[in-house]
Amino acid sequence: MLTGTVIWYNPVKGLGFINPDQGGDDVFVHMSALKASGLKVVKEGDMLTYELLLDEKTGKKAAATVTVLKKDEASLLTSATPKMKVLKEKKKERAEQPKSDASAFSDLGLDAEIVKALGFLGYSQPTPIQSQAIPAVLGGKDLVGLAQTGTGKTAAFALPLIQQLLMNPIALKARSARTIILSPTRELALQIHDAFVSFGKRLPLNFTHAIGGAPIRKQMRDLSKGVDILVATPGRLEDLVEQKGLRLDETKFLVLDEADQMLDIGFLPAVKRIISKVSKERQTLLFSATMSKEIKKLTETYLKDPVQVSVTPENSTVEKIEQSLMHLSKQNKGLALQRIVSANPRKRVIVFSRTKHGSDKLVKWLGTQDIAADAIHGNKSQGQRQRALDDFRKGKTYVLIATDIAARGIDIPDIEIVINFDLPNVPESYVHRIGRTARAGAEGRAIAFCAPDEHKQLWDIEKVIKMEIPVVELEGLTQNLIPNFEKPAPRRRGGGANSKRGSGPREGKPRSNSGGGKKPFKSGGNRAPRR
Repeated sequence: MLTGTVIWYNPVKGLGFINPDQGGDDVFVHMSALKASGLKVVKEGDMLTYELLLDEKTGKKAAATVTVLKKDEASLLTSATPKMKVLKEKKKERAEQPKSDASAFSDLGLDAEIVKALGFLGYSQPTPIQSQAIPAVLGGKDLVGLAQTGTGKTAAFALPLIQQLLMNPIALKARSARTIILSPTRELALQIHDAFVSFGKRLPLNFTHAIGGAPIRKQMRDLSKGVDILVATPGRLEDLVEQKGLRLDETKFLVLDEADQMLDIGFLPAVKRIISKVSKERQTLLFSATMSKEIKKLTETYLKDPVQVSVTPENSTVEKIEQSLMHLSKQNKGLALQRIVSANPRKRVIVFSRTKHGSDKLVKWLGTQDIAADAIHGNKSQGQRQRALDDFRKGKTYVLIATDIAARGIDIPDIEIVINFDLPNVPESYVHRIGRTARAGAEGRAIAFCAPDEHKQLWDIEKVIKMEIPVVELEGLTQNLIPNFEKPAPRRRGGGANSKRGSGPREGKPRSNSGGGKKPFKSGGNRAPRR
């Protein structure tokens, strides 16, 4: 028989936690165990004896055969080890001090226990997306959230969903998931799962994930008794349904995270098939960086009178990002990359390459220059991708080469420089890429390499961000490559010879910068009119 002290119990919800005298993690106790032991309720400070058994509903260890000790019994028990008791009380006192005051979240309608948990995690003020989304989700509304990665959107849907699950406890059915979060990439799915685990660490909820590159049999075992929350990629989720490892008819909450990226990758048919199998009596939440025509059609088809919240103007860039542009030959791009990385030691740099093969070539090239780098892309195994990300986060490597698809949705703090080694074909991707720096009020730099055959991509990007990116020189590499051209004029009605893009300079006029010229990169470089 084990002993411990009740540190929290909610009689309304009928659940709480015991701090064991023997040390270790807090033990979950449910009102069903109290009733089976002839008790109606326990309160904070009560000393108990109990057995530790596996809870069939949650699949976790929980207290059973509970007895409340009388004062004289409790004093007799504790008097035998007074020093141990003092030490444990001091440890408990230190452990229970929250990192911050999260009371502002109470105003959004979140339960006091969730707010308390946020304080321990260091949350203080809700972000704009959280302030707008949480009340709407708690109200049972379908929701469209327009927000970039790094705005706090995971908590914006995770917190109210956790509360709804707690307020409506039900017996889980085999192979079911009450809540499903769909993510476009494995890495993002793991991030979301970790966030749910941290939010619900002391709550009687089951969390699991299902992604490609991991054993499907284990995932089927994890789902066999049912779960409260499942985070999955569309492909693996369909595999589980096909192999009878998962049923979707019991799912009441569905989240489509980074929906624009899922569509870009080609997951739209899979997403539609998944939605068709989920109960129509569901609450659906969709998050996207942009509201494209495809996203708008998706919301109109599958969401019921959704509330729309937006925290960032579509396609806007972060003001604190220092953007610059280098005109380089394809042959000189690698040299430019090596020089920039070498000039910025111990700064986290993420480099975007258009292809998987190109990413691997850059890793090898930097290796020949004694610069350690890793690559993440679709041809890498899940283990390789996760190790690369972990090493980058921990500072074992400072350069990460990534393709758009592999890097989508990944939230890596403290990225100081983003380099567009290849300009993206989709101009909005530029915004997503550079938005990975200058997080949480920090400053950051974004450097774009532009080869002679990438001028069209450059024009499209500058149109989207509504600015000309300042040109900088890198001595010996960029001086003779600044193109003598002017952007094509807007197409006039009826067309005409001068309306065609890429027709060369018009009337011999240089492409000018009203701000006054080129900036040197790091050091040197003569100021000259931008052309």
